[in-house]
Amino acid sequence: MNWNRKHLLDIESLSAKEIITVLDTARAFKAVGERAIKKVPALRGKTVVNLFIEPSTRTRISFELAALRLTADVINFTAEASSLKKGETLKDTARNLEALNADIIIIRHSAAGAPHFLSRFLNSSVINAGDGAHEHPTQALLDTFTIRERRRKIAGLNVTILGDILYSRVARSNIWALTKLGANVTLCGPSTLVPRVFEQMGCRVTYDVDEAIADADIINLLRIQHERQRQTMFPSIHEYTSLFGLNKERLRGTKSEVLIMHPGPINRGVEIDSEIADSGRS
Repeated sequence: MNWNRKHLLDIESLSAKEIITVLDTARAFKAVGERAIKKVPALRGKTVVNLFIEPSTRTRISFELAALRLTADVINFTAEASSLKKGETLKDTARNLEALNADIIIIRHSAAGAPHFLSRFLNSSVINAGDGAHEHPTQALLDTFTIRERRRKIAGLNVTILGDILYSRVARSNIWALTKLGANVTLCGPSTLVPRVFEQMGCRVTYDVDEAIADADIINLLRIQHERQRQTMFPSIHEYTSLFGLNKERLRGTKSEVLIMHPGPINRGVEIDSEIADSGRS
């Protein structure tokens, strides 16, 4: 087993072997969710804290369900119900949680680098559930797991990531994971949201949607991250949808077996038509 890390903070620092180790382990545990009794005692006696300082539904519930299925004790912690509202620092909040003998702290925070910051002084293991526009490693691991399950491989696949790349932590983590595993990654979207600096990560950048998706085996769509944008990045939602939205007409120019993915939340009628989102290709 190629894993000796205490924390899971990003994809950038992981090797391809470490990523494969996680994917292989996840495949073994996938069968647990298909049993009548969906539990194994892997984390019995351990305490997992979900420290979500930024709003989340799917990610928090997914972590809670995973911990419960591994028989861990789970504490859910949000900014609204914490002393952070009273001016307590993140460092002091985390140390108070660790004083309760938390074994694993899963953190989502709007500030890039928050999980790395906590990992420097906590004895607990820290898992990054999304930090600002930096990374979302577990989403990338889920996406690569899904691709591997559906396509049996990742190396050599053409993967197009379409949408708001600049402000997307999901995009960054996916780029690192996919390129490390040998996929050919193409980024597409408005030039204001897909700067060519991303080519330094080993992917290709284009602003022609039809060209970007024509040979794609996988199309991963991303929503517009309005909450992180400090200025208008394109003229209008209508224009964005017209130029970069995935609709039936545009889909006709793709491979018949192309797999459509989206990390959610989906903005139907913006980056993807409802009919495509609900189709067998998605």
